[in-house]
Amino acid sequence: MSRRAGFILAIALLLVLGLLASYVLGKLESYEDVIEHGPAPEVASSPYLAAEHFLRIQGIAARRAEGLDVLDGLPSEGQTLMLLADRGNMTPRQVERVLQWTAGGGHLLFIAERLWDEEEGKSGDLLLDLLGVQQYMSDELDDEEASEAEAENEQNEEHEAYPQLTKLYLENEQAPAYIAFDTDFHLYDAQNRAHAWANSDSATHLLQLYHGDGLITVLSDPWIWQNRNINEYDHAWLLWYLSQDSAVTLLYHADSDGLARLLLRHFPLALLVLALLIIATLWHVGMRHGPLQAPASRARRQLEEHLRGSADFLLRRSGQHSLLKGLQQDINRRARRRHPGFDKLAVAEQWQVLGRLTRLPAKDISQAMRPLPPQRLSASDFTRQVAHLQTLRNAL
Repeated sequence: MSRRAGFILAIALLLVLGLLASYVLGKLESYEDVIEHGPAPEVASSPYLAAEHFLRIQGIAARRAEGLDVLDGLPSEGQTLMLLADRGNMTPRQVERVLQWTAGGGHLLFIAERLWDEEEGKSGDLLLDLLGVQQYMSDELDDEEASEAEAENEQNEEHEAYPQLTKLYLENEQAPAYIAFDTDFHLYDAQNRAHAWANSDSATHLLQLYHGDGLITVLSDPWIWQNRNINEYDHAWLLWYLSQDSAVTLLYHADSDGLARLLLRHFPLALLVLALLIIATLWHVGMRHGPLQAPASRARRQLEEHLRGSADFLLRRSGQHSLLKGLQQDINRRARRRHPGFDKLAVAEQWQVLGRLTRLPAKDISQAMRPLPPQRLSASDFTRQVAHLQTLRNAL
């Protein structure tokens, strides 16, 4: 091929490539696509990171702690300790240490974690039980109270912008603060120690009570201050309001690693072998030798014996105070049904209402409803106290 023919072929090839490129470019369209990588690792590992930054912006010294060891060098006065972590493994000694720190002038804020168990007379949340605060599901409240709350809601919905939100009223303020607590939970001050509280239309979600020279704030749930919710309603304002004039320590790990957790973390294979060995030993020991024993006759006891045995079992397991307190709580529940707002009255006023409802002397009501002594009662005193309580309950 001559040089001229090669040159012409190259020009033609370039022309074809240019036309093809022009066609392809004409078909292309530009667009923008945003790829979400999710929160940064620091945000994902700290659900209250936004709360920390918000407090610092407001000029409040805020720091994060990983355990209760921080109390060893933390003064009480001018400090707020927020327990935002799971407290399921806190020991009684740790709970006592936290309350001692609070009594010295600190502000303790924590979340109610367990529901009150009427049968056991406790919730299992050591802080709640020691302070006399009980947490219930809102739908477990008395039917009469629930119906009254619903009727009140219907009357107020036309006048309130947010009838389902918790309202916090302050002096010299014309409008309340609004917080979106979970309305499924309700806090009850069983010992009438609270001096301030905040309610939604169906439940109480914030209680404040004094403890020694300090202050304790109990919340029904903490999600209002998590990263995705703190900018809603007055959530951030509430965090500032509860933290003002103090330095804040946010505790993310209130419990310490127990022996079982440490063994599971460092020796999982050894624990598995030990578990298999225990199962094999139990299987060998549990093998039956000899004929099966015939089942006992169901008619071998009378009903009275069963009732007496059940009563003795409850007395041994729960103790006198648990049984007497259960009767007092039953009387309070019946009184709330017959007298709305009974639980919000002072103790003396409650006794007056019981006197009007039952027509019993004030001496009998005082004898039945007075606080129980810490020491164990004698058999005669226990029987006499039960008789007083049953008389009062039957009169309701």
